[in-house]
This record gives sequence, structure tokens and C-alpha cells, in this order.
Amino acid sequence: MSDHTDRERIKELTAQMTLEEKASLCSGETTFRTKAVERLGIASIELADGPHGLRRQVGAQDFMGKNESIPATCFPAECALGSSFDKALAAEVAETMAEQWKAAGVQVILGPGINIKRSPLCGRNFEYYSEDPLVSGTLGAAFVKAAQEKGIGVCLKHFAANNQECRRRTENSQPDERTMREIYASAFEKVVKEAKPWSVMASYNRINGVYATENADYLKTLLRDEWGFDGAVVSDWAAVHDRTAAVRSGCALTMPGDAAHDNEIVEAVREGRLDEKELDARCEELLGLIFRCAGSDAKECAGDCLEKSAPECEDEIFERGHALARRAAAESMVLLKNEGNILPLSPRARIAVIGTFAKEPRYQGSGSSRVNAWRVPSLPEVTAGMENVRYYDGTLSDVQEDKEKRKEAVAAAKDADVAVILAGVPSVMESEGFDRWTMKLPECWNELIEAVCAVQPKTVVVLENGGAVEMPWANRPAAILEAYLGGEAVNEAIWDVLTGRINPSGHLAETFPLRLEDNPSYLFWPGEGDRVEYPEGVFVGYRYYTSKKAEVLFPFGHGLSYTSFAYSDLTVSRNTYKAGEKLKVSVNVKNTGERAGRALVQLYVGTSLGDTGVRRPIRELRAFEKIFLEPGESKKVEFQLDRRAFSYWDKEAHGWRVAGGSYEIQIGRSAEDIVLRRAVEAEAEYLPDGRQYDIMTPVCDALEHPEGKAFLEKLMPRVNAVISRMGMDKAQETMPYKELMPKNMGLMAEPLQTVMRMASDVPESEWKALFERMNGKGKAE
Repeated sequence: MSDHTDRERIKELTAQMTLEEKASLCSGETTFRTKAVERLGIASIELADGPHGLRRQVGAQDFMGKNESIPATCFPAECALGSSFDKALAAEVAETMAEQWKAAGVQVILGPGINIKRSPLCGRNFEYYSEDPLVSGTLGAAFVKAAQEKGIGVCLKHFAANNQECRRRTENSQPDERTMREIYASAFEKVVKEAKPWSVMASYNRINGVYATENADYLKTLLRDEWGFDGAVVSDWAAVHDRTAAVRSGCALTMPGDAAHDNEIVEAVREGRLDEKELDARCEELLGLIFRCAGSDAKECAGDCLEKSAPECEDEIFERGHALARRAAAESMVLLKNEGNILPLSPRARIAVIGTFAKEPRYQGSGSSRVNAWRVPSLPEVTAGMENVRYYDGTLSDVQEDKEKRKEAVAAAKDADVAVILAGVPSVMESEGFDRWTMKLPECWNELIEAVCAVQPKTVVVLENGGAVEMPWANRPAAILEAYLGGEAVNEAIWDVLTGRINPSGHLAETFPLRLEDNPSYLFWPGEGDRVEYPEGVFVGYRYYTSKKAEVLFPFGHGLSYTSFAYSDLTVSRNTYKAGEKLKVSVNVKNTGERAGRALVQLYVGTSLGDTGVRRPIRELRAFEKIFLEPGESKKVEFQLDRRAFSYWDKEAHGWRVAGGSYEIQIGRSAEDIVLRRAVEAEAEYLPDGRQYDIMTPVCDALEHPEGKAFLEKLMPRVNAVISRMGMDKAQETMPYKELMPKNMGLMAEPLQTVMRMASDVPESEWKALFERMNGKGKAE
């Protein structure tokens, strides 16, 4: 809500509306437009798909991208932009998109999507940033802030646990409480708290048995009451099953709407099945969105362009958009491999470019996000006039081989100085509405790459795809460049990177496993019937691979450059962290190469799996920063870590909790390549969880309670004496105790009864008093 005056005006308008008008306001008039209440001067607003570009249909409308939309800039998809790890770039893209939305008369962007990439097979992974909630939340917040500052509303999606397309309208996502909080809800929490989106989209799926559009636990208790969301919840299109339940549970706008929806709401209120106060609340939330949209001025965003004729205006806006799309695509590309520094290409090299993607690039995904791109130059157009560059198809299409075309391409590659192959996943395998069934490329691509590499050691493979793929040939080419789905200017961006005009600075925001079978959700995907369980828990992506010490093809955070960077002087402000404090961390980064470039500083907080008393990933990304450095330049990068950097979600106490124990502050080039470490201790944080303490409470659990910790520490000399008499202290002298006895093993896992026997001289009355204090029935000492 904008201010007190708007709030009062909204309440007045709601009070003036009839029951029928209230019901009408809460559903769409057309596929993408809300209803107006002309009697009271309440305008309708236009929403449009747009995670990476405007999809506005002026003729026949649909929400799956079947009908043609007006031209717009197609920016890199989120799978690419996520790899930039660049908050400023995400904001710049959002600002430019907002300019085009304003010019087209649209008020709300249906995006960005910040769902987590649980499996490489999710058909919509190309619409999502990362497997990591910090990356997704950080880039999502930057996008939302920038767009809304330009006066365009953002509809953050898809809330929540919408991680697959299979049975997406009926599937029942069942992550446990900790998994939801740490992984699948965490990015949404960050964006809601930091960027305050004007609207949030409730997803198709059920969450623990209740449809997301009708789930008060998520739409009211979590989103609004706990996180402070003050916008409007919008349903995904045709996602509402019980309209009365949706209104009661916090869903303000059902899209698209119909007369039956309005009548059902009216009848529910009149029959007492729906409290009219709930309907009033939804109307107020929706009016807040409408007021925010109406309060922005299109001229303020688009500037003088709107004073020009339509063709001139479009060309100017689209030229700026295309230039940004080109730069964003280049800065998002990930150089996975570059043996012998084959890249950047020599301007004098004779280059054989192979692959149908050179002429018809794979630059976006299919479904509701599909943009009618303004201009998509082919690679032959980009390199026009360069006599040292020749083109060959290599295959009949992106899924079909042609032996003659392959033979021609192999011969050309052999005669050239360098071969560049453009390959990837065809659009028929990657789309909204269905999941991928494999991580493999079409066999025609694998065979072509193997054949070319057999005759030309200087081969560069450029990949165009929306998610991780298997690369059985990864050791064959000299270089591999992951371009993802780079938007309409992808071919220009590819050439910018290959020739060194732009130094690649992208890093993988998802792990590339060696095989599909290696990923942690493999055995549970896509669920049984509608039931989708998450047995892997918080061990998603790199959290799983690093904890299991599993070999991967390319790790999360990996990305090469045409220059090199050195990291040094890692410092922390204190060696012990206490809840409520800030831990300041700094590290020096130096460009040790001969080219200017962008370094990604990745800060992880690490701990042993069981060292803090709860099974946690051994490493989690807690901060990152991308910086630009000239050759020889150094910069100090500073971070502040708060309580959440050391916390996990305690399912018993239903809250974030810092577990006491040993942690490491780690600086990495990737999740697998840690270059600097500093040890810190964290003091345990006690959260009341309702449990009852008695003689059968494990020692490790009792130590988490301040009363239990103070009492047991006094007894340790007596307990140690018993241990010494038993000879166990000798074993501890030869091997580190923490390695032998993590918190869930040995004495720590024994009930307090064992300690009572070891310290038998302690009166039973003292133990009884301890339990009363721990259970909140006695006075603290």
C-alpha cells in the first residue's frame, strides 16, 4: 500500500461497493484484464506474461503462448540471467522491460519465476534462476525493485513448491517443514521482505494436500502475517478449484474469470459460507494493486519516446532493448572449459561454424513465456563479410541426423584452424506443460561432436539449452561455452564472447551432474501418481553433491574467464558468533591476468554434517558479489553475515535456530573449489519447542537448553573422571574427540540417566529441580 491516504480511500471504495461489485472485482474480465467498477471510477488493469519479455496478445488471447503476440525484446531467459550472478544486470533488464510494458499499456509483469531447480528434468527450469534460494531471491529482488520503481507491478511466481510440470494441476507437493523453509520458500521470503512485490502468483499444485490458491497456511499465515506481504495474491491461470475457499484463504484475483465465479461468491456470502469481511479484505488488496498501477505515469518511464510516432517509438525502445539483451546474454554465458586458451579466437583463424542453431538459434523456451522477438540475427548475418568464417549444417535439423551433411562438416572442420559447433536441446524437448525425459542431447549432436573432435583438436562447443545436460564427450573439445537460452541477440553475444569483445564472467547457478541418475531427486521423480514427496530434503543441487563428495561434470558456481583472479587476506570480525550479532567478513581480490574482467566472489558457510547436532549440508552459499577489475587491480570485498547465515529451520520449535558448534567461512571459485577458509564458533541458540525434559532426554538435546548446559558443565569433571577410569580417555588422546564422537554419537547420544549414574553423588532433588526449570515450572538459578 502506498500511504495512509490511499488506505483510507480504498476502505471507502470497498464500503461503497455492492456485494455483486465486490465479487466481480475479484475475477478477470478477459484472459489478461481485470474488471472495472465504472460507477466508482475503479479502473481495470492489464497483466501480461513476461519473465524475459513482453507477451501481449491484441487479438485472440490465451495463456499458453499459442496465439501471436506483439513484437517485443526477447531478453535472456532466467536460466541465463541467473548465471550472471549480477544484481545490477537483473535490475537493468527489469527497467528496460518496464519501459516496453508501459509503452504497450500493460501494468503488471507476470514474473519473474523464482522456483528452485530441484531436478534437471523440470520442463520449466529455463524460467527459473537457480538451484540455490539465495541466488534466486537476490536476483528476483533486484528485478522486482527495479521494475516497480519504474511504475510497473510485478507478480512474483509460482508460490510455492512448483518444481515440475508433470501433473502440475493436480500434483500434491509434500516437502517437510524444514525443506520448505530452507529451500523452496526461502527465495520468496527474501523477495517479499526486501522488494515488496505488488502481487504474488499462487501456483497450480497442491501443498500438503491443499491447492496453493486455497491454502491459507501459505497465503495468509506465511506470506502475509509472517513475511509482511501487503500486495494482492493472483491465481495462476485456471488454478482455482473452489472459488469460495480461494477468497477465504487469501487469493484476491482469480484469472481468468467468468460470471459463474462472481455468482458463486455472491451466493456464498448470502448463505453464510463466506464472511463478507474476507471478501472486503481481498477487494482492498486488489484495489491496492490497482492504485499502485494507476499512480505511475507512462511518460515518466518512457520519456520523450512517447511523443514520437509509433514506429519511431518502437524502433528506439527496441534498439535499446536489443543492445541490452546482447550485453546481458554475453555477460551471462559460462565458459566451462578452455584448454590451451583456445578462446578468444584469433582474428586470423579459419573457422568452420557447424550446426543448424547458427542460422536458427535456440534462444527461448516454449509456453506462456514465449516472446515474439523483435529481431533475431543469425550467426551468418553477424559475421557477414568475414571471409575466414564458413558455415555448415552438420545435421538435417536439431533432432535429425544427415550423414552427408555430417561428412561435409567433418571435412570442413579438418581443413579449418578451428571448428565451432553450436548444439543444444531442441524446443520440442523443453517447454512449459511437460518435463524433459532425459538430460541427453539428441544423438545427432553427440555423434557430430565426437566426429568433429576426432579430426579437429581445436574444437569449441557452444551449448544452447535451458538446463543441465549430459556431455559424454566433455573431454574431447578444447573449449565449451554454455550460452543457455540467451534471448534474441544470442548469436551476437556468442560472437562477442568467442572473439574476446566481451570477457565471459558467467558462473553456473546449477550443478551439471555427470549423469541424470546422480541427481538427488532421481529416485523420487516425478512422484507416484499425484503424490510428490521430497525425501532428499534440504540436500538439493550442490548441497547434496558437496556433502556426498560426489563427482560432478561441472559444479555450482563454476565459470572461467579470459583473465585470472587471486584471493587473499580473508578476515572475520570475531572468532565466535552470537545470535543477534553481525559477523563482518572481508577478502581481497586481484586481477592477475592481462585482461579486464569480472570476478564472482562466492562466500559459503561450511560445517561438518553432524558437527552442529543436526544433519546439514557441509557448505551453503550465504553471500556473493560480482566486481569489475582492470589488469593488476585489487579490491577489498566486504560482507556482513547475520543470524540466518548460521541458522537452520528447527521443525520442533518452528523457527530459525543457530546451532552451536564449529563453522567455516569459505571463499570459493565454485562450490567445489574453496580457496580460503576461516574457522568460527557459533554459540548455541535456545528456542522453546514445547518438549518435556526428563532422565531419558539425550545429553546433546539437554545441552541445547541453557539450564541444561550450565548444569552439565558443572558435572563434567566428575564425568571425565569416570571416563578416565574406563580407559576411554586414551582413545581421545590419539584421535581428535570431535572426529571420533560427533554430537549425535557416544555419550552425547546417551540419555541423561547415564550421566546421573556417572555422577551418582548428585542428589536426585537437584536433577528434579533441573527438569522443573527446563520445563518452565521452576525458577532459574
